[in-house]
Amino acid sequence: MQEFRSRLEAMSSEVGFSALRICRPWDVPQVMGRLQAFVEAGHHGQMEWMAERMHWRGAPDVLWPEARSVIMLAENYGPDFDPMEVVRQPDRGAISVYAQNRDYHDVAKKRLKRLGRWLIEEAARQGETAQIKVFVDTAPVPEKALGMAAGLGWQGKHTNLVSRALGSWFFLGSVFTTLDLPVDQTEVDHCGSCRACLDACPTGAFPAPYQMDARRCISYLTIEHHGPVDEDLRPLLGNHIYGCDDCLSACPWNKFAQKAHEAKYHARQDLRAPRLAELAGLDDAGFRAFFSGSPIKRVGRNRFVRNVLYAIGNSGDAALKPTAQALLNDADEVVRDAAGWAVARL
Repeated sequence: MQEFRSRLEAMSSEVGFSALRICRPWDVPQVMGRLQAFVEAGHHGQMEWMAERMHWRGAPDVLWPEARSVIMLAENYGPDFDPMEVVRQPDRGAISVYAQNRDYHDVAKKRLKRLGRWLIEEAARQGETAQIKVFVDTAPVPEKALGMAAGLGWQGKHTNLVSRALGSWFFLGSVFTTLDLPVDQTEVDHCGSCRACLDACPTGAFPAPYQMDARRCISYLTIEHHGPVDEDLRPLLGNHIYGCDDCLSACPWNKFAQKAHEAKYHARQDLRAPRLAELAGLDDAGFRAFFSGSPIKRVGRNRFVRNVLYAIGNSGDAALKPTAQALLNDADEVVRDAAGWAVARL
């Protein structure tokens, strides 16, 4: 079995993954209680799917009872630049590093399927029948908890997974299988007394270490939240227009982070620090064309332009006022509201 494990690791590396670890689907008994507390506190905001699919998300062994092993994969997307540079340029928009090129769901899922097919074929050669299911962020799977149980890293105080080898910049994918594979040792917490990630959050989205209130998280507000953002939170968004990397960037374990090898994760030059004035002028067709193949496309033009207008209102740049004024009569009510707020701020 150890020889099989070695070949599995070699294949995962050949496919493009940075690390592989294995756990059992039932190795995360703490998830259900934490998820219930999160939802009961209302910290999930508008993400009703978290409550509706809790029975699966809280218990991976219920999601697919036949599964005996979970192969957890890490895929590095580390930037070769300081993600915080753009935050200090108020006339530009800050886009989360992971969204500055191709949609990772598409890239990672192809790799997971390729690894899964290999796994089935290798098992068949040894006279075993293997079934698999692959997941990458789009199913009710507690990837971070499984990643910690498998030993890929630990959930830091910002609730994201941190690795001693990769820092904070990596995606998670999983291959559930009916094969009974040897498991790895669970990773332990290495945060110590550090609270850099907590102090870096512009909106105070962490009511306590290891707890997040999504309703105050910039990533949630700019991606998941529909409708107007509360006016008391808008000034705290700064120039973040899609996601936020502030807590990830602050983590000292990033000293071990590596630049992404996959070119599809390298930032597009026009998305590293795009001009707010140009983004605000996108109509629906222009938005879909500009963000073709990007995860940003899924939020739609109206929500994205809403975010851009909040950033314009926070810029303090009077030269951007005409840009906001041009959207005061936009067809979308939320965009009109954001434009009016931005004009008033400027």
